[in-house]
Amino acid sequence: MEVKLAKNKDIDMDISNLVTPAFILDERLLKKNLKILKDVINRTSCKILLAQKGFSMFYFYPLIGKYLHGTTASSLFEAKLGYEKMGGETHIFNPSFRDDEIDEILEISDHIVFNSFRQWNKFKNKVENKEKERNKKISCGIRVNPEFSEVETEIYNPTGRFSRFGVTIANFKEEELDGIEGLHFHALCEQNSDALENVLKVFEQKFGKYLYNMKWVNFGGGHHITREDYDIEKLVKCINHIKEKYNVQVYLEPGEAVALNTCFLISEVLDITENEIEILLIDTSASCHMPDVIEMPYRPFIFGSGLPNEKKYTYRLGGPTCLAGDIIGDYSFDKPINVGDKLIFTDMGHYSMVKTNTFNGINLPSIVAYTEKDGLKVIRSFGYDDFKNRLS
Repeated sequence: MEVKLAKNKDIDMDISNLVTPAFILDERLLKKNLKILKDVINRTSCKILLAQKGFSMFYFYPLIGKYLHGTTASSLFEAKLGYEKMGGETHIFNPSFRDDEIDEILEISDHIVFNSFRQWNKFKNKVENKEKERNKKISCGIRVNPEFSEVETEIYNPTGRFSRFGVTIANFKEEELDGIEGLHFHALCEQNSDALENVLKVFEQKFGKYLYNMKWVNFGGGHHITREDYDIEKLVKCINHIKEKYNVQVYLEPGEAVALNTCFLISEVLDITENEIEILLIDTSASCHMPDVIEMPYRPFIFGSGLPNEKKYTYRLGGPTCLAGDIIGDYSFDKPINVGDKLIFTDMGHYSMVKTNTFNGINLPSIVAYTEKDGLKVIRSFGYDDFKNRLS
């Protein structure tokens, strides 16, 4: 029994000969998301950047670059990837820039956001020297912490108590703003625009007076703009309010919203064991291929599945590593699952592909694109050398 993709009108590809595990990114679904983001841009004149920490399948960067303004990065390597593969604007934030990387970062960056005034003062002269060398302005900003968020999962709350991200109002140094052109905050995670609206109220109360002297403000990421129930009208209202009140350019940095519901992880059942419950041993690992299942935690959806005991046949899904906790979850199906069947995990484009690892020598999933022009196309397959070359 194979769960047929044809049951979903948006997914009509033949995966019968696909070597698993494999990520499949559907270009049609990606375009759908990009058109939604482009509509927000057109209605607000905001600028939207791809947050590469969430999605970095650079095969599609030329397409994404037709809709968005560029990329944002959290490291030198991410910045280089966006600069080389997409172009447009290259932005970077890091909580603590390194002395041995800052020159290369400044060489390719259009915006750089510092996490503290200490870092800003440390590298201010380097910024000025690089601007003269490049004969190009590098716009600098400070990340602030509004100390308010409605994020419920603590490890994903960037504004919580003792957070290492951003300057709180108690530590804000107005006298050291010379040369700073923008403020950046990030207070959302997979949330609707009502959460942004509430954050903005606190942000304005604490930092609004400084925006009058700024050129831009960056709302960070976590905006689930392409989700079906997302309130785009409220987002547009929020952006236009800030833009018009303070006369600033507004930036957004979604990662998840770009790739939301565009990618599938195909897995094959290798064996079935029993220990009070039937256990499907599959070639996909929670630890290696979707670590957020364990970290967050969350339960990924599988086509044709239900909650435990919702359908007739219930199974526990376990991965191929030696880690006892490499468990994806319990699922039920209408029909028995057999060795060799393929299971299709949905919404695997963001924070799965970028977080894969080779723990235990488990191979990485292939990266596959589906386009109307070429159909299924394997972009990258991995093997022993990829595992070996990370080690010494």
